[in-house]
Amino acid sequence: MEPRQPRPIDDFLFDLNGYVVIENAVEPALLDELTAAVDALPPLKVGEWLGNAQRRDYTGETGLEIHNCVELGGPFEQLIDNPGWIEYVRRYCGEQKSYVEGLFIDECILSVRNAGGHHPVHSGAYQGALRGAYHYANGVFRCGQCNVILAISDVGPGDGPTMVIPGSHKSNFPHPNAGDYGRGDRMDHLEGAVPLHLKKGDALLFVDGVMHGGSSRTNPGERRVTIFRYGPLWGATRFGYEYSKELLDRLTPERRKILQPVPPLRPTP
Repeated sequence: MEPRQPRPIDDFLFDLNGYVVIENAVEPALLDELTAAVDALPPLKVGEWLGNAQRRDYTGETGLEIHNCVELGGPFEQLIDNPGWIEYVRRYCGEQKSYVEGLFIDECILSVRNAGGHHPVHSGAYQGALRGAYHYANGVFRCGQCNVILAISDVGPGDGPTMVIPGSHKSNFPHPNAGDYGRGDRMDHLEGAVPLHLKKGDALLFVDGVMHGGSSRTNPGERRVTIFRYGPLWGATRFGYEYSKELLDRLTPERRKILQPVPPLRPTP
């Protein structure tokens, strides 16, 4: 697949709403490999490691979440510079036309959510972190972080689709009914929020500053997605995860440059 380029309508909608949906971002063969890899996962307790990946669920309701999932190898490595979205994130959060142009994946997560699971609403421009901020000026995007959610399974009505509040990446006010994240308040009926349904292989790209979360899954079965968070090359991981030497050594130069854009500089022995 040739790398897709953002279209003028993508730029317009991303600026307006804070997100775009990229249909058929991943080819069927890779989706089959990802599905097989998820099926083959051993049981993991919260906090348990699988190589250099770790189960770290955000809340008790978010379901199984394996952080640093690119360390699971195989098909997950192919998502690093996936042609379905790599040029989008370069444009929106890759500091193009600057002296620090480039990307870094500071988080990559495999998420498997069962019936009843959800993720409370979070983010938004009001008092938001600079890391997730949206900015456009002088002909270039300067977003602190863009998230790509890839649907490994269909995520339709009742499947727990991601919800966003369009335009909230520019809001100057807090949402008065956002609820309490720590208490696990659900966002299913939050005013202004819309569910974003995805077919298997579709990707949702959004600036982290837009208010977002996961609606309640009411259907049986599992919601399977990956979440790759891209930002400028000078970023750092939030929880302290590192990419292993074994992984970096086997990657293509292009993929290694995204996981380790600035190699350590040390004196020559």
